[in-house]
Parts: sequence; structure tokens; C-alpha cells
Amino acid sequence: MDIKKPLAATLLGIFLLANGAPGFAIGDTNNKKADKKFEYKNKNGRQVEAEYKYEYVNIDWWKSFNDGYLQEYIVKAVQHNHDLKMASIAVDEYYQYTKIQFANELPTVGGGFSPALVKNPAQTDWNWTFLTPAMVNYEADIFLKNHDKTKSVKKDYEASLQDERAAYIAVASAVGTTYFNIVKLDEMIKLQEQIVDLRKDIYDLMKLCNEAGTASMSDTVKANKSYVYGQSELPELKKNRTKLLHQLAVLTGENPNDAEDLPRAALSEITFPENIPNEISSEIIVNRPDYIRAEKMLEKAGIDIRVAKKEFLPTINLSGLVAFNSTDLGSMFSTKSALAALAGGAVLPIFTGGKRLANLRLKRSTYDRMLEDYLKVNQTAAQEINDSLVALKQDKNKLFRNEEHQTLENKDFSYSKDKFAQGIISRKDLIQVQENLLTVDKLVVSGKADCLIDCIGIYKAVSAKI
Repeated sequence: MDIKKPLAATLLGIFLLANGAPGFAIGDTNNKKADKKFEYKNKNGRQVEAEYKYEYVNIDWWKSFNDGYLQEYIVKAVQHNHDLKMASIAVDEYYQYTKIQFANELPTVGGGFSPALVKNPAQTDWNWTFLTPAMVNYEADIFLKNHDKTKSVKKDYEASLQDERAAYIAVASAVGTTYFNIVKLDEMIKLQEQIVDLRKDIYDLMKLCNEAGTASMSDTVKANKSYVYGQSELPELKKNRTKLLHQLAVLTGENPNDAEDLPRAALSEITFPENIPNEISSEIIVNRPDYIRAEKMLEKAGIDIRVAKKEFLPTINLSGLVAFNSTDLGSMFSTKSALAALAGGAVLPIFTGGKRLANLRLKRSTYDRMLEDYLKVNQTAAQEINDSLVALKQDKNKLFRNEEHQTLENKDFSYSKDKFAQGIISRKDLIQVQENLLTVDKLVVSGKADCLIDCIGIYKAVSAKI
């Protein structure tokens, strides 16, 4: 019976170690950069900091457009967009999965209290018996199988962080693109309304000339057709603007019913960012969230192969039991009432119908697939960066040509006004020249908006690292 006291003390020590050990912390202790952005814990226990979300979208870069409204919408999206909230919640879910798996590396300890009313056959009275067992079970991770499983789940968590980052960049890009398209349509609608007014003037002039016999009915009908066609373009432009306003409201967490009141700047007030590079190093690819995610999933697949191989090794379990059994509560925790046991065992499945071998082959196939995905992400990233640079370069060239055309049309309109004042050309001819100028103005507006959107395309392609 002398073994009871040291054995009980040993099991109690295991119990205290399991319950008093330092908490599990996600992340490499050597990764000081990652530690800086995790300063407090949310309600699920994951260490987070609100500021990292603004780092995701590179909020300072959005200031380069010199548009306070746009900056406000980006901030609102970061704070209120439901897709982004779901992305952050998903990260918390993966964090909890990691903690659950880590628990498998620790001993499990259980205890209880079981009172019983007992009557022995040789006795006439009923007696109370009290049992207080404490049990410890631990799977000895000699081959580090459970530790590798934890590392595998941790890779899922690290990948979810990249999914979160990608979501923030995508939503910020969508907000900017939607906003610039709205601003473009504001200008397009104004110009189209001016064109419609000019065509109405021409139609009214043609009706007067027709009544005076100086214009044919055919010319009058053509003027009317042009006027009606100009009017028909306005509802389509306004419809597209309203739909984009609704989209912007949803992206920023606003009520779509109030979308028409969303403020925005004039296109002429928006400036181009000065830090848009003409060339981008291929090294920027390694900072993209899709690249990092593919890398993490490839690492996870490699760990899963290692785990699958270790499934062929035996499982070693250690179990301990301490119990106090007494008919008197006062003397329950005495050495006379104590029972103790310690056991260990190794289990090796001999025949599982090929399950473990198939699992190993499955994990190898998964690794091959993750490798192909990793290589594809490399190619796709390079394509997107090159496409975005080419788009901005060509659209800038197109805008430059349209601005040259606009300058010439302005000169032509100025000369035409002088000719009209001298009586050399008719009012109809002057209006036609003015409409040509407005048509070119629409091309310039569209071209500038396209270049602004191309800047966002580069921002997205380099994952906000611009």
C-alpha cells in the first residue's frame, strides 16, 4: 500500500500540469512582425487589432486620389461590409479549430463524486458509500503524430488570414471601381443632357425652316430622329448609375434606399496617384495573398503526408486512476480509503482493409494538386500584373489622343462662334460643331475614368503593396 501516496502525488502533478500549463499561442514566436499587430483578444480568444484591416487596404494609398468622399467610403467598407465581417469570423473559426486540435496533444483529466446507498446481504441496514475518482489519460505523442496534425490545422488558420486579406483588398477595389464609374456617369449624363438640348434646338430650327419652305420634310424628320435617339440614351445612363449607387451602398454597409443621396466628387477634382510604377518587379508576387495561401496549403499537404505515414505506427496510451472510497465523508481522503492504478498500452492496427494505404495515396495526390495550384497561382499573378500595367499604359495613350482631339474641337468651336457672329455660318452649323465638342468631351470623361480604374487594377494585382 506504500505505492498509493507517491502514485497519487504523481497523478495530481499531471493534473496540475494539464490545467495550469501556459495557454497555446498561434504563431511563430520568432515572427516579430506578425506579433506587432496582435495586441488584444476578441470574444473568441483570438488576438486581433483593428488597425491591421486598414493596413490590408493600404488606406494611405487611397488618399492619393485627393477625394475625401472616396476615402470615407473605403473606411466605411472596412468597418461595415458584411462580406469582410464574415471573412474575419472565418479566421476566428479556424483559430478555434487549431486550439481544438492542440488539445489532443495534452492529457485529459476527469473527476467525479458518486454517492451510493448500499445494503449488503448480511446486513439489515442501508449504508452510504462515497466514491471520488480522478482519471488521467494521455496519448504519448512519441512519433509527433498529434503535433503534426496541429501544424496541419495551423496551416489552415494561416491560409484563412490570407483569405481575409484578399477579401479586404477585393472589397476596397470594388468600392473604388464602383465609385469612379458613378462619377463617370454623372459627367456623361450632364453632357448627354446638353447634347439633347442642342438637338432639340436643331429640330426646332428645322421645323421653322420647313414651314418657311427652306428645309425638306426629310431633313426635319432626320433632326427629330436624332433628338429622340439622344433622349433614349439618358434613361439607360441613369439606370446604370442608380444600380451602381445601390452597389456602392451595399459595399459600404449603407441602406440602398438612400443610395441616390450618396455624395461624390466631380471627375475633374480627382487626381491620378503619383506613385503608379511603369514596371513592377516579379518579386511582388510573393506578397500576394493568393500566393501565400497556395504556399500554406502546399505546406499543409506535405504535413498531411507525414501524418498519413505515421498512421502505420502504434498508438501508445497512458492511463492513471486515483479514487477514494469510504462510507464516512470525514475520513474519505485518508490513505486507507485510497485506490490508485497506472496503466499503459500500445495498439497497432493490423488489418484495416487498405484504409491507411489509401489515405497515404490520397494525401500524396492532394499534395500534387496543391503543387499544381501553387504553380498556376504564380502564372496567374504574373498575368494579372502585366495585364494591369498594359491596360493603364494603353488607356493613358488613348486619353492623351482624346485630349488632343478635345483641344482641336475647342479651337474649331471658338472659330465657329466668330464665323457665326460675322454671319458666315448658320446657327444650325454652330450647334453641330458644339455637339461634336460635347461628344469628344464624353470620350475624355470615359478615358479618364478608365485610367483611374486601371490604377485600381494595378493596386489589386499587387495586393495593395503599391
